Amino acid sequence: MPETTHPDAAPQTWMLTLAYDGTDFQGWQIQPGLPTIQGELQAALGRITGETPLPQGSGRTDAGVHALAQVASFALSAPIPAENLVRAFNRTLPSSIRVSKASAMQSTFHARHSALAKNYEYRVFLGADPPPFLARYVLACPWPLDFDALQAAARLFEGEHDFMSFAATDPDLAHRDLAAPSEPAPLGFESTAAQAKTVKTIFSSTWQKRQSDAGPVLVYRVRGSGFLHHMVRNLVGTMLDVGRDHLSPDEIPRILAARSRSAAGPTAPAQGLFLVSVDYSDFDQV
Repeated sequence: MPETTHPDAAPQTWMLTLAYDGTDFQGWQIQPGLPTIQGELQAALGRITGETPLPQGSGRTDAGVHALAQVASFALSAPIPAENLVRAFNRTLPSSIRVSKASAMQSTFHARHSALAKNYEYRVFLGADPPPFLARYVLACPWPLDFDALQAAARLFEGEHDFMSFAATDPDLAHRDLAAPSEPAPLGFESTAAQAKTVKTIFSSTWQKRQSDAGPVLVYRVRGSGFLHHMVRNLVGTMLDVGRDHLSPDEIPRILAARSRSAAGPTAPAQGLFLVSVDYSDFDQV
């Protein structure tokens, strides 16, 4: 039975840390009639507390993308201890979504607006046929890759850059990281505010070599102030072109300057991408 609600109680802001296998979900954002992480969390809250706030995530992972430590925030009026909330979530959520921690926070905390940085990784299996237990979580790459070229390209993304060339061009972009203008801009004029939204700071960008039981895996790790829709997957797709010697690392500055999606490489598939963690300042817990 849901917890008894207390309409006169001041809502408590909660911070939730969770992991999920995104394979069978249509991404984070709730969509009518489709399985999503946000939708599953909201439904679970209804079953647990009788309240249905919409949990706000640190970012909207796409269909098929995974998370090791996604963060969500929401407010509840029902009084419930943190450890009980974690247990209740894990009893009612699908096994592909697990909550690791719940913390009562100050009311000013917001999973997305309070985030200082996000950490992603993309995993590439070096071989054509990864085993079944790995295939859902890697991009299979049958071609030889020049690791030094990959690393050189990755380093060029560090710092503050305009990443418009690595942003998705689909209609969904309008309500993701780029806001659609309410009125069309005059011909030849580009909104400075809109351009500013594509400027992000990448604190670190590097490739690592790992050895799995099935064979070698290359992992791209990136930490940044924020990311545009499909940005990490587009960075990876472009760098894999560099690793295959289809593109020189020296071309990266030109691609950034072009501010055109067509200048960059292909979008890497979703299954290799993981949201690893989200960084926050020391918000006081209550």
